[in-house]
Amino acid sequence: MAAAVAATEPERPEGEAEATCSQTGPAESPKLTDIFESGWKLHEDAESSNEAPNSESFQRKVRRGVELLEQATRMVNQLDLFSRNEELEEIATADIKYLLLPVLLGALTMKLGNSAKRLEHVQKAQVYFMDFLKRCKDYNVMTFEFPQTVENNEESNKACVLPSSPAICSQPSLISMATKRQAKIERYNLKKETEAKLKEIKSIICSGKADDEQTRKFYLLHLQRWISTSLEEIESIDQEIQILKRMEGTKRPQATRPQRPPLQPFILTRDAVQAKVVGAGYPSLPTMTVDEWYDQRKKQDALPDQGIPRSHPGDQENQEQEAENDNEADDEQALRIAREKDDWKDTHRRGYGNRQNMG
Repeated sequence: MAAAVAATEPERPEGEAEATCSQTGPAESPKLTDIFESGWKLHEDAESSNEAPNSESFQRKVRRGVELLEQATRMVNQLDLFSRNEELEEIATADIKYLLLPVLLGALTMKLGNSAKRLEHVQKAQVYFMDFLKRCKDYNVMTFEFPQTVENNEESNKACVLPSSPAICSQPSLISMATKRQAKIERYNLKKETEAKLKEIKSIICSGKADDEQTRKFYLLHLQRWISTSLEEIESIDQEIQILKRMEGTKRPQATRPQRPPLQPFILTRDAVQAKVVGAGYPSLPTMTVDEWYDQRKKQDALPDQGIPRSHPGDQENQEQEAENDNEADDEQALRIAREKDDWKDTHRRGYGNRQNMG
């Protein structure tokens, strides 16, 4: 995995980045800004593309975008463009856009295909999004609550496993749910407002007439918009990671049935004497008696059940219970028939309905 934008301790002398990026070798190596802009452009193309996400053409663009942004990240690390000792105001306007490197890498990584590596991709994207948010938090780009991953939530929930204090555990959960819901609403409204401002200033930037203040505002608005997006993506990634891990846990290697050795052709005889006589005429075929054949098949567990069902420990009890129920049903039916017959005799004299001998 390419490292995210590094924050190093040493300070960079003013103007060093521009001088270093402008140096080109004999083959005119591409500049950092060109590599970054190309990678960013491929991300925007992937976002607005109508191609199938799994198509080769789409995936080729995504992979190329990841390669360019990883290359730009390595160059930023070598140039030491950012330091933990500086504030956001101290970062040059031309360098602010490189703070977007990890989040753009995370967004493109989420679009990578290959379902077999989906868990690896989403975990890698989560690292990129978290790195971006941490950097924005360090530079105070905007106020937001740093998200917790699934692992952190599991650790915090261990305190709420005691049955003696259910109220203590349930109350923070309700408060947390309400807080998260309110934060989502505020984040959605802020994102819409930020996108509207970006739309207004983008035309000025594209015209090439923007001054330093407008350019700086343009990149800061992008950072703020991506902060809201990253918070949403991390929440979605957490859920997907849990699902993917469950799916991996349910996969079990199918039990392979041991193959029996193939039965060699033979001539079956009734006794050993006949086997010797018959075997003399067919030296290439083995001969055996019926008893020998039976013993061999028994050792290979290849004898048929011959229609006799295998008994299980509970079968005998079930059969006895069923027989008892059948007997009870037969007794009740016989008693009912006898009572009906007695009732019929009470109301009909002997020979009723027999008109065969009447003249």
